[in-house]
Amino acid sequence: MYTILATTPMGLESIVAKEVQALGYETTSENGRVIYSGDATAIVKSNLWLRSADRIKLIIGRFKATTFDQLFELTKALPWEDYIDDNGQFPVSGKSVKSTLYSVPDCQAIVKKAIVERLKKAYNKAGWLTEDGALFKVEVSILKDEVLLTIDTSGSGLHKRGYRLAQGAAPMKETLAAALVQLTNWKGETPFIDPFCGSGTIAIEAAMIAQNIAPGFNRDFASEDWSIIPEGLYDQERDYAESVADYDKDIKIFASDIDSEMIEIARNNATEVGFGDVIQFKQMDVHQLQLTTEKGIIVGNPPYGERIGERDEVESMYRYLGQLLNENPKWSMYIMTSYKTFEQLINKKATKRRKLYNGYIECTYFQYWGEK
Repeated sequence: MYTILATTPMGLESIVAKEVQALGYETTSENGRVIYSGDATAIVKSNLWLRSADRIKLIIGRFKATTFDQLFELTKALPWEDYIDDNGQFPVSGKSVKSTLYSVPDCQAIVKKAIVERLKKAYNKAGWLTEDGALFKVEVSILKDEVLLTIDTSGSGLHKRGYRLAQGAAPMKETLAAALVQLTNWKGETPFIDPFCGSGTIAIEAAMIAQNIAPGFNRDFASEDWSIIPEGLYDQERDYAESVADYDKDIKIFASDIDSEMIEIARNNATEVGFGDVIQFKQMDVHQLQLTTEKGIIVGNPPYGERIGERDEVESMYRYLGQLLNENPKWSMYIMTSYKTFEQLINKKATKRRKLYNGYIECTYFQYWGEK
């Protein structure tokens, strides 16, 4: 059994915890972290199935250290040989916040030296470790003198699904897009519209959720080469993911954007992941949007109006969304924006609000639930 850490963007801990619990594991949450216990299968399932987590790491040790001697000895006392192969590569990255040991390069060097000493003794190696095998990225993270040592199982961040061939100037991470959809509880029963689709990320993640497609099915992970992961386990779990995907589920997803170039990019991205015929893309100004069914859902990340000259245009868009909502009371709408007066422009208080971050921009996710 391993202690597993799913890192999350701030504000999405509860979403990731719910995903982990759906895989069958009990969780505890901290700021930006969801922690749980599981075996090798849990590592594989987490990488393949978690939609909103950033990375899956293994916690090797947690302790307090205020001197470099303490950091060295307590790191060396941990069973690194239970994780890292005798020829494994283990670069060490680090960060330190509000801690006595504030020099990150020194902390990295000491942790590296301690692991080397431990592995040389465990594997009975007199000379240098070759480090020409699988990759085990170690991180030393120190917050208020509390040390957390982890190994990354994912490799590239989980937002890198493998389908985004191109993107716009300020793309939304796939993991955040998935979270926005999951917060709506939409599973494909009603029409889904993203009127500000950009490179198509929200619409694509919505399609993957509706058809129960594992977000990690189309990429590789660092831990696939580890000896602690039974051979063939990743392939076995990918086969299972393939068997439970509902590729024939009839869903109606519409995505539009005022920029014709972005529509072309979005269409190509959707085709790459197999949704070329599932998502309907159209170059269109939001003021042309009409709702033609009794109920449905709008999810979007519109322009925030932060550039000079954009404010009037953005406020006009927001007022039109309010008009649509007023005329179609059974529709639900979920909009993420940094615009502080969004509710006044919509002329309606949100049913629920959630603070989220799009990159480094603090935003609010305004949720309007349609009448039942």
